[in-house]
Amino acid sequence: MPGLQNLLDPAILFFLFGIFAGVVRSNMEIPQAIARFLSLYLLMSIGLKGGFALAKSGLGASVLLALLAAAILSLVVPIIGYALLRRSLSPFNAAAIAATYGSVSATTFIAATQYLSLQDIEFGGHMSVALVLMESPAILMAMGLAAWARRRQHTRAAVPENAPTFGHVVHEAFTDGSHLLLLGSLAIGALTGDQGKAMMEPFSGALFKGMLAIFLLDMGLLVARQLPTLRQVPPYLLLYAVLGPLAHAALAVGLGWSFGLPQGDTTLLAVLAASSSYIVVPAVLRQAIPEAQPALYLGMSLGVTFVFNILVGIPLYTWVIQQWW
Repeated sequence: MPGLQNLLDPAILFFLFGIFAGVVRSNMEIPQAIARFLSLYLLMSIGLKGGFALAKSGLGASVLLALLAAAILSLVVPIIGYALLRRSLSPFNAAAIAATYGSVSATTFIAATQYLSLQDIEFGGHMSVALVLMESPAILMAMGLAAWARRRQHTRAAVPENAPTFGHVVHEAFTDGSHLLLLGSLAIGALTGDQGKAMMEPFSGALFKGMLAIFLLDMGLLVARQLPTLRQVPPYLLLYAVLGPLAHAALAVGLGWSFGLPQGDTTLLAVLAASSSYIVVPAVLRQAIPEAQPALYLGMSLGVTFVFNILVGIPLYTWVIQQWW
């Protein structure tokens, strides 16, 4: 299994170095403006790469099946998560964690595409659309579950007046800058094809690995700052933060196999299903479900699941699918 090989990737080593620097309380930091630029660059680059690939492959049954599988996962994963977590948590905490794990992490997706490229495993550019497609359904579902729980408790006192509505979340899903940049880059890449690819080098090609390394260094620092919150997370939830993603990835692999999806697309589908949001969803949940504890869903997502997927999950899912396919 190529787990050790993944740890020898310079970008992954910078991620680990960032965690180390944060743990020893170094004053190292990436300015927020630069971190934001790196995020936008990576999204634009992965969108362009996906568009260039889509220009070659075109739209077909495999593309539609992959997006259908993504839509199914975006609904099934949070439902399963809530059903399991509700047995031991309040409905608000259960809904918040289910939404966090029902949504996706763009950083994990980007790291997975880089890993597949290094392994010479092809994947479809349309998987960037799957990333956007899986972002918001879990949030809407969590908001519905929280509203249902409040009605059962006959109280709305804890809900702030500025809490986002369903319509607001749907609007954000379609107009969020990161999503628009990703989809816009995908469309531009698909329209320009090989000619556009040649014109955008080395921006979307040779520079990508170095930019990813700096971004993961910043993510390592962010993870280190989040580690103290794990003390507030019960051990069984820490276990869920690892076993949950594995189960979600297994479900995605089963869908990919039954739909006859290519190896690379199935791997990215598994990565998306196994990932969890640590930026968009927590920001919405703080307002939409103030009864939930942010230390739980944010600590689990960023402090455990993100680290697990970057270091172990991505190479594990890739290896399993390689053996099966």
